[in-house]
Amino acid sequence: MGRKPRLPVAANLNVDSLLDENLEQWPHLNELVQCYKTDWIKDENKYGHYESVGNVSFQNQIFEGPDTDIETEIHLANARQDKIEDNTDDDVPSTSGRQLTEHYGESPLPAYEPVFDWENERSMIFGQRIPESNMPQSSSGLKISVKVLSLSFQAGLVEPFYGTISLYNKERREKLSEDFIFRVVPSEMQDASSSSEPRGLFYLDTPSSSVCLLIQLEKCATEEGGVTPSVYSRKEPVHLTEREKQKLQVWSRMMPYRESFSWAIIPLFDSNIGSASGGSASPSSPLAHSLSGVNLQEGVSEPITKVTLDGQLGYSSGNSVVVEVSNLNKVKESYTEDSLQDPKRKVHKPVKGVLRLEIEKIQAANTEYDNASDSGSITNDMDHGDRVADSMVNEWRSIHSNRHHSGYSKFSDGKEQPSNGSVATGHADVTTNDVQAFDFRTTIRNEPFLQLFHCLYVYPLTVSLSRKRNLFIRIELRKDDADTRKQPLEAMYSREPGTSLQKWAHTQVSPGNRVACYHDEIKVSLPSMWTPQHHLLFTFFHIDLQTKLEAPKPVIIGYAALPLSTHAQLRSDISIPIMKELVPHYLQDSGKERLDYLEDGKSVFRLRLRLCSSLYPVSERIRDFFLEYDRHTLRTSPPWGSELLEAINSLKNVDSTALLQFLHPILNMLLHLIGNGGETLQVAAFRAMVNILTRVQQESVDEAERNIFLVNYVDYAFDDFGGRQTPVYPGLSTVWGSLARSKAKGYRVGPVYDDVLSMAWFFLELIVKSMALEQTRLLYHNLPLGEDIPPMQLKEGVFRCIMQLYDCLLTEVHERCKRGLSLAKRLNSSLAFFCYDLLSTIEPRQVFELVSLYLDKFSGVCQSVLHDCKLTFLQIICDHDLFVEMPGRDPSDRNYLSSVLIQELFLTWDHDDLSQRAKAARILVVLLCKHDFDSRYQKPEDKLYIAQLYFPLVGQILDEMPVFYNLNTVEKREVLIVVLQILRNLDDASLVKAWQQNIARTRLFFKLLEECLVLFEHRKTVDSLLIGGSSRSPVADAPMSPKYSDRLSPAINQYLSEASRQEVRPQGASENGYLWQRVNSQLSSPSQPFSLREALAQAQSSRIGASTQALRESLHPVLRQKLELWEENLSAAISLQILEITEKFSRSAASHGIATDYGKLDCMTSIFTSIFSRSQALAFWKALFPVFNSVFQLHGATLMARENDRFLKQIAFHLLRLAVFRNENIRKRAVIGLQILVRSSFSHFTQTARLRAMLTITLSELMSDVQVTQMKSDGTLEESGEACRLRRSLEEMSDESKSGNLLTECGLPESSLVAIPEKSTESRWSWSEVKFLSNSLLLALDASLEHALLGSLMNTDRYAAAESFYKLAMAFAPVPDLHIMWLLHLCDAHQEMQSWAEAAQCAVAVAGVVMQALVSRNDGVWSNNHVTALRKICPMVSTEITSETSAAEVEGYGASKLTVDSAVKYLQLANKLFSQAELYHFCGSILELVIPVYKSRRSYGQLAKCHSMLTNIYESILEQESSPIPFTDATYYRVGFYGEKFGKLDKKEYVYREPRDVRLGDIMEKLSHIYELRMDGNHTLHIIPDSRQVKADELQPGVCYLQITAVDPVMEDEDLGSRRERIFSLSTGSVRARVFDRFLFDTPFTKNGKTQGGLEDQWKRRTVVQTEGSFPALVNRLLVTKSESLEFSPVENAIGMIETRTAALRNELEEPRSSDGDQLPRLQSLQRILQGSVAVQVSVLYITHRTLFIPVNSGVLSVCTAFLSGEPATRLRSQELQQLIAALLEFMAVCKRAIRVHFRLIGDEDQDFHTQLVNGFQSLTAELSHYIPAILSEL
Repeated sequence: MGRKPRLPVAANLNVDSLLDENLEQWPHLNELVQCYKTDWIKDENKYGHYESVGNVSFQNQIFEGPDTDIETEIHLANARQDKIEDNTDDDVPSTSGRQLTEHYGESPLPAYEPVFDWENERSMIFGQRIPESNMPQSSSGLKISVKVLSLSFQAGLVEPFYGTISLYNKERREKLSEDFIFRVVPSEMQDASSSSEPRGLFYLDTPSSSVCLLIQLEKCATEEGGVTPSVYSRKEPVHLTEREKQKLQVWSRMMPYRESFSWAIIPLFDSNIGSASGGSASPSSPLAHSLSGVNLQEGVSEPITKVTLDGQLGYSSGNSVVVEVSNLNKVKESYTEDSLQDPKRKVHKPVKGVLRLEIEKIQAANTEYDNASDSGSITNDMDHGDRVADSMVNEWRSIHSNRHHSGYSKFSDGKEQPSNGSVATGHADVTTNDVQAFDFRTTIRNEPFLQLFHCLYVYPLTVSLSRKRNLFIRIELRKDDADTRKQPLEAMYSREPGTSLQKWAHTQVSPGNRVACYHDEIKVSLPSMWTPQHHLLFTFFHIDLQTKLEAPKPVIIGYAALPLSTHAQLRSDISIPIMKELVPHYLQDSGKERLDYLEDGKSVFRLRLRLCSSLYPVSERIRDFFLEYDRHTLRTSPPWGSELLEAINSLKNVDSTALLQFLHPILNMLLHLIGNGGETLQVAAFRAMVNILTRVQQESVDEAERNIFLVNYVDYAFDDFGGRQTPVYPGLSTVWGSLARSKAKGYRVGPVYDDVLSMAWFFLELIVKSMALEQTRLLYHNLPLGEDIPPMQLKEGVFRCIMQLYDCLLTEVHERCKRGLSLAKRLNSSLAFFCYDLLSTIEPRQVFELVSLYLDKFSGVCQSVLHDCKLTFLQIICDHDLFVEMPGRDPSDRNYLSSVLIQELFLTWDHDDLSQRAKAARILVVLLCKHDFDSRYQKPEDKLYIAQLYFPLVGQILDEMPVFYNLNTVEKREVLIVVLQILRNLDDASLVKAWQQNIARTRLFFKLLEECLVLFEHRKTVDSLLIGGSSRSPVADAPMSPKYSDRLSPAINQYLSEASRQEVRPQGASENGYLWQRVNSQLSSPSQPFSLREALAQAQSSRIGASTQALRESLHPVLRQKLELWEENLSAAISLQILEITEKFSRSAASHGIATDYGKLDCMTSIFTSIFSRSQALAFWKALFPVFNSVFQLHGATLMARENDRFLKQIAFHLLRLAVFRNENIRKRAVIGLQILVRSSFSHFTQTARLRAMLTITLSELMSDVQVTQMKSDGTLEESGEACRLRRSLEEMSDESKSGNLLTECGLPESSLVAIPEKSTESRWSWSEVKFLSNSLLLALDASLEHALLGSLMNTDRYAAAESFYKLAMAFAPVPDLHIMWLLHLCDAHQEMQSWAEAAQCAVAVAGVVMQALVSRNDGVWSNNHVTALRKICPMVSTEITSETSAAEVEGYGASKLTVDSAVKYLQLANKLFSQAELYHFCGSILELVIPVYKSRRSYGQLAKCHSMLTNIYESILEQESSPIPFTDATYYRVGFYGEKFGKLDKKEYVYREPRDVRLGDIMEKLSHIYELRMDGNHTLHIIPDSRQVKADELQPGVCYLQITAVDPVMEDEDLGSRRERIFSLSTGSVRARVFDRFLFDTPFTKNGKTQGGLEDQWKRRTVVQTEGSFPALVNRLLVTKSESLEFSPVENAIGMIETRTAALRNELEEPRSSDGDQLPRLQSLQRILQGSVAVQVSVLYITHRTLFIPVNSGVLSVCTAFLSGEPATRLRSQELQQLIAALLEFMAVCKRAIRVHFRLIGDEDQDFHTQLVNGFQSLTAELSHYIPAILSEL
């Protein structure tokens, strides 16, 4: 219990005399004095203590995001501002600091509840008790000190002046306080002792313009014939003469009596305030009420007081104002109170002088609660609650504390209070020299008296006599009137500071007046009890104001007497007559006749009294009660005590103010009676008490559930006075219990019972306090110092009684709840607090009886209202300080309360009422926060103990997961945060136990962790505009407060909406920049937002349905930053926490100590995939990879196994995704992650083929996610940063030199990459293999990139498009599915271009992949020979892919699709496409591969179809071959590219395969169209017109060149050195020759530099180019890999030409025909050749449609003229000459034979033609004979 001294209410109430009297004969006085004088005693534990550790400071977390390098920014920022930390996130060394060895991250709780405020959370509990910070005291909000600095007159100050200052209400014309007395002494008369003038302290309720300071000055009574006071107001002469000065000084030393001199009124507040406190003030400007301007001289600019709205101080102490009062009004003969009001001031003359005052507003301490209006006080320096400032600690006597001080240790002189000064209140600015002026309103306020004051103020007003006198009055207090010579009582307060009580007091002199007026205030100390004999005696004196020989002597004129008992409490004016003489017994009526009166016995003396007493009740009923109480206590009344009963019952009729004022003593006495009266008295006292309490409660000012006066009574004033009174609780619980039982039995107990219930909180708190007092008293002294008081065991009988009472009250709650009465909920909270309080006081196990009684009554899932009550009950009990340390019900059990709590909360989550669920979740989070931030429980072992207490909850959730899944996301988050917090602090052994039960349960455990990752993932906010739109759907259950954050605790929303109301101000703003802690209630109503920002937020939220994003946007940037900081940290902390648990799991699984699926380790894999797929903070990635490494070291075999393909694939995908990150730290770690996978692959499979397939697959998936290209400014595409980073990561992965550093940088041991498979000793790691792996991935990356860069060109440049598909197909070859996918894309592209042969090749390639896979698996009907046959058609069907297809089967990829049927499907497609391309010979080979399948399946129908197809195919082949026009399936062109704008094509040559109808002009047009689009302003496109060799260096820069040449395919066995001209029709012979990879073209040229020459100058260059692969290929163009050329001289050309002719004819003649009937085609072709060779009219050589080498008019003849005539013939070598002649002869011979055959074949119609032929031949022979004479003999 804490003791707390009372502070006196006024400076000079000397009540010590009362304490010295013997009060035993007045028990009620004894009670009263005890009640006022004893220190307050307070139960320290009642409202709980909570000391939290400092706030955790959060670091910014770095997430991968568009803000590229936030990390560097943060480093820079930290370097720049070491300490601009927001003061809420003080860098308090967080004692919850991490033991580095234990946790990866900070605890998630502080980030989830970053502004956890226990006080605030408690205040939300229904029925929460609010500790009243202090006793309401007579001083309210304002406290003003006044100090007189100086008084100066123009005339000069030579005599002492005396004055009084008091508060005065000029409208009501009443004094508000007693006078503060001061004096001003001329400097020469000062003595050292009085150097420092005291200050007067005044209290004010509220600032009001009618409140002012009334200042009255008095001086020594004026000497008759001496210097009059008018010297001070006269105009001329201004100064006093020396003589005047002397006279005044001498006289003032002689004259002890004073007269009034002048007065002034100073208004304290501007008239604009209005009498109300608020007026129209805006909340943002503290009102400045200045002294009204009239009274201020110009110099005073500072307002005298600044008062905020609720009457608290606007500035700190020390802001005092000096006021110069120059409007002193000189008093005329008689001035009365009325003349103060005289507006024109006719009566008064201004005094020429100035009184300087220092007025200061003293800060009433800023208490948290708005108790300014009814309880602000001098002792307001207490913090709210009980956190007492250190300086105050020793002023308490506390229950349950270890300190024990004497109550008065504070005052040095042993007396309770010095009579002149006041007690210092712990405020520096209140010095001992201050005088508190008693506040008269103390006696009329509706408040309990808390101090002992007992005095009477006497105001003599007027004495009306018939002749002028210089009159003054002496006042004394007498005990009786028996002896007139007896000394009066020492009861008068002296006007001199520091002197004790006097026997009498004097008023001023009223000089030379018939009606003497007085302005004195005489203060009389009263006896504690007065008899009818006590009376005031007034003696009237006249004094001569002249000096004769000695000082003037007063003369008695008369007397007046006033008995106290009849008049003391009167407030109105009293008039009494004046007696001339005093005779004994002058008060008694019998003596009155003997008396002689002045003025014929008229009541000429008018006076006023004011009684201020907290001992003497004005109300007669209370006096009666006190009297009867005394008689009962002293046993002087008759034993039946009916008068007492009547007195008790009549208390209900006392008026409320009187009742309130004596509330404490009355309650004390009634409790006394309840504690030890008889039963009748007990019941009567109990009922009276209930009645009083109900009245007090109903008349309460502030509508609070617990009336402030009653709270203060229980909390502070109620006491057993050190055991002088018996404990109340047994009697109280018996009376109440019997009443409750009668009610339960159905007796009528009247309406009083409802009152009892509504006041139950009061009785319950009294019962507990009474127990606590007893406990302290019994156990205190035998305790060693520093130990806590042990709990007290209640006696069996009392406990049973309390049990029964509790039971009855529970029944009430139960029944009234069902009827929905609000009283029930309040009663429920009171019962909870009853248990709460008992836990601090009595044996907890006894309290558990009550708790279990409660839970039995409210068992299970009950009605919503009841359930709500139950939750509130638990909430209150579990908030107990010692909750964690509570025992179990049985000695063997752990904490009983926590087990009950867990049970009930879990039940609640299954409740239908959603609000209950949310409440239950909240209770849990708040409790855990409370434990976690509690400075008592920061040791790891404490945290472990708490975690173990709550751990059963996790078990319960796992047992009934549906309950968890039914919660909404907010509640899930609450539950998960709790679960994580418990797991964080749990020891490994307990954690492992949770995994040992069964596999399913372990799985559920990890499901919970996955939920955490999902619900707490931190998503960086994207552009607000995008999000705003998406959240337009109105929120389902509209939250009470706006939602700023989804992921943080609901309390945050409250905090932020509060904070955004109080616009954040920068730190260090001046004191006056208020952070409005309290705004007038009407101003902060939700409908009128407080700040513009909030208004915007509300507007947005109402529009969008409380969009979280809009609200966030509306926050002040500082707050928004905080919010994001918290969210980031929460997300990071949660991920790290889960990582930590997963690692523990991995370690336990390695030792096979737990129940999980060891085949797949699905718990771990699911967590890892979940972790990788979310956005995580850098801190997390840093911690992740060491764990990742260790997990793969421990469980590599399982994780790499086929069963875990999906997992591996996802991991691979995410590692590649991380490898694209901008953040270097994360990207490096991704490289390490990939290396760890490679290492595991080596360890468990000794090769990486499967991993390669896996990575290739994931790379292809990633390519669709990542943006690999970006737009350049000119609109073209370029490689993006993402692609560059991925390329860099893949290169680093195989970079042996950097690997070691990388590992150490990421915190892994350098040996991490050592891969030692089982049963082997050396490491299998091979850098070359890793290089190969990395290269194949880079290949895939490049292919994808190239494909993406084509972008818009895809539709125009079909060649490049096909090529990019082809590259993709090749790059993804390790993965059959992807390989096939891209091949099919390519196939489609070709079909669109109508490149049927290429499309068919693609289909064949696909079939090949499938067939190879099947052959390698020995699955299906084909063998290697079939594959070889297929390879002949499409050489791309390679062997390399085969070996890997099996290794690369990854779940979801591979085997499933590779079936015989799919192979057949693609073969048939190829067949269809080849026949469209008219390449029938391929069709045959393909069908031959299909037939075995149908044979093995006996599909005869299909076989029949195939064979009929074959028939058609072979017929088509025949048709092609027999066609007179030779069949060509395509035309071929060589295209060379020269120019940098071509990019990769520059300086490369390609052979294009085009459809057979494409001519040279067509392809030129096509290509120039494609490439012109690529040119920009600086480049132009040229086509080189001939086919000569191009020298790239000699070309113009800035021009791009294309060279396009027709080329011929070269047969496999063709002699390329032959000088013959090639004739295409000769090559149609063989079917297989449709596959070409070599092409030639001939270029004519002359060596003499002429462009054109005769036959003799015409040379020929034959160029043969070889392509990469053969046509028809998968693409339309192939790169030229090799090019060779031969040169032929002109004569060789000629010979070749003639030989070519000869061969053509001979070919035609020797061709074997199938039958003689088939002569027609032969005749036609023969005719054609002959016509070209020998017919006269067309004597030219047969020219192909190829390049024309020989001029048109030159035939065989022209050869002769060129070479055999004259000079050229001599140039030829003889050998050449011979060859030429031989060729000519042979030609003529063959022609001759041909003509003969022709003759055989022709019919009649061709006779003419034959004749022509013969004629032509003959003339040709004749011509030739000129050159070759031998010709005639040959033919």
